[in-house]
Amino acid sequence: MFFPLYVLHNADLAANPLIGGFGGPKLPAPQAGLMAALSQGIVGGEMAWPLVIVGIAMGISMILVKVRSPMLFAVGMYLPLETTFAIFVGGLIRGWVDKRAAARGYNAAQKARVENAGMLSASGLIAGEALMGLFIATAVFARDRIQGIPEFWAVPGMSGVASWLAIPVLVVLVAYLVLVPLSNAGDPDEPAPPTAIM
Repeated sequence: MFFPLYVLHNADLAANPLIGGFGGPKLPAPQAGLMAALSQGIVGGEMAWPLVIVGIAMGISMILVKVRSPMLFAVGMYLPLETTFAIFVGGLIRGWVDKRAAARGYNAAQKARVENAGMLSASGLIAGEALMGLFIATAVFARDRIQGIPEFWAVPGMSGVASWLAIPVLVVLVAYLVLVPLSNAGDPDEPAPPTAIM
């Protein structure tokens, strides 16, 4: 993991020398920031006690009111909005697929196949996004060190168009995440596949 992290940090640092790298706006590293704040508070004796006490009180109150997953709520408190919103959209897609599976009258085996196909599709998209991020960071890293490498992703006049092109791409991804799992339901007589225990 050293080399990808090194490439990501230096590529962002080259683009934004004053505020780039890990901890900057493009690579916020919220978990690392949270752990650093806690470590500095413990070692330096300057713990942010009001925040810690509020967190403890919220955790206890969520357990008392029987929130289904207090940990997800807690993680959502310190992650950036763009990350939690992507998780929210994924949850909406999952809910829609579950409703469509129930409306089609799928049995437990078919629902398990739909769930497995959906998990594999979403996992593949997440891994692909991470690999593309590494590829772009490597290209920026190489461009800053080797003369003559063109910025192949910088097409003149496309900066405003690119944000609008994201909408049809999102529609295609949503359709993919709905249609692919539902098309893998299989026959009702087929045995259920093994499912992960959560």
